[in-house]
Amino acid sequence: MISTMNERYLAVDWLLDHATIDREGFFDRSSFSAFDAVFVDPTALPRHWTDGTAPGSDGTRRTDPERDRGFGRTMAGWMSKRREEADDLLRRRGGLLICRLYPRGEALEIGTPGVPAERVDRYTWLPHVALVDRQHQFAFPANGRFVARRGQDVIVERSGSPFEEYLRTFEERISYSAVYQDLLSTPLERFATVLARNRVGDAIALEIPVDEGCLVLLPPLEGVSPSREADVLLESVRSAAARSAFVAEPDWLPAYALPGEEALADELAGLVERRDTLQAKVEEIQGKLEEKTRFKRMLYGKGRVLFDRAAADAFQELGFEVEPRGEIWRVACEEGNALVAMEASEDARIGLSAYRRLHREMDRAITEGEDPMKGILIVSGSRELDPRRRPTQFSAEVLRGCEAHGYCLLSSYQLHKMLLRALAEKSKKTLGGLRRLLLETDGELREAGEA
Repeated sequence: MISTMNERYLAVDWLLDHATIDREGFFDRSSFSAFDAVFVDPTALPRHWTDGTAPGSDGTRRTDPERDRGFGRTMAGWMSKRREEADDLLRRRGGLLICRLYPRGEALEIGTPGVPAERVDRYTWLPHVALVDRQHQFAFPANGRFVARRGQDVIVERSGSPFEEYLRTFEERISYSAVYQDLLSTPLERFATVLARNRVGDAIALEIPVDEGCLVLLPPLEGVSPSREADVLLESVRSAAARSAFVAEPDWLPAYALPGEEALADELAGLVERRDTLQAKVEEIQGKLEEKTRFKRMLYGKGRVLFDRAAADAFQELGFEVEPRGEIWRVACEEGNALVAMEASEDARIGLSAYRRLHREMDRAITEGEDPMKGILIVSGSRELDPRRRPTQFSAEVLRGCEAHGYCLLSSYQLHKMLLRALAEKSKKTLGGLRRLLLETDGELREAGEA
């Protein structure tokens, strides 16, 4: 692998902010093979031909090198040049090539009529890798399918790879747009290391050995600063420098056991089994903890996924039946029914927007002949402050409107205190009293219970 002294790094169209990383474009002058590790983000590469060529009647973009003033030959030449450099980086230098994983994107066919065309796409520049064992063959990228699929359902594998830490660090920030599959359904584990999958088992991060070098495919991230990503990525690269290259063990190797090997293998198997059991228990308890603490999101969350959902769960815990109704919620219980609007903000005071949503839906319910319902408005202003230190969380106009129309107005902290009483006392009398308090309060609800 690459040397750990005087490393040279190059980021190609990949925004990585670090003093040791040079940054260039794909068509700039530096050779890939002059560096120890090269980071390539090819997402914008197809623009170099899609901006200058129009799709034909079959949707394919084509260019004739005899008529395009050298554009096609130049593009093919660059692809060939970068492919040779990448191959030298991996095989001759024993370096690392780290590439973002995307769909192949729109391709360009380069050729004159009647002559087989050369096809270039986002990954044409990747070096050719051919690995074979007794039963399978792995041809990359020839047999590779970069299938367009989007998601954030990421499962990081326990691979032992230096890049596992990178993926775990940003696990919540991964937003993949492609998965890697093999046309021949070759088991990838025979020739490479799958670093991460989605929930249906597709590979979204992959480490492929190329002689003493290594090609790594990583999914894109969202919301991570270029400096933070560069720091973590470089740690993985430097760890990879000290690791021996991946080589698949042949089927006959167990016949050459060493003294004490079997005992160590058995001990390792037992530890792995215990680890897996413990990990399953950790995931079980973690799930229970998340379920138990989900209500607290209404104290700091924002939007329908965090704030609205947590507040709706609290209403359900109080004994209401809850269902979404457009931009608000409808709650029902034996004491009565209500429409509930919610809004959270960093601002100190919530304005009229949530009140107007509630008032509009209340008016619609009346005009459509529904049974009388209570209006309830829940606000969470200054949501980044400790709830006990927050000032008044609604404007004077909101308070006047709620008082005039008999709407109940309360903060998420007041609702949280009601929830604490319900969970602590767990009596029908307490639950009924809390529900009536919500349904009978006109204007601001001041005392919801002891925290």
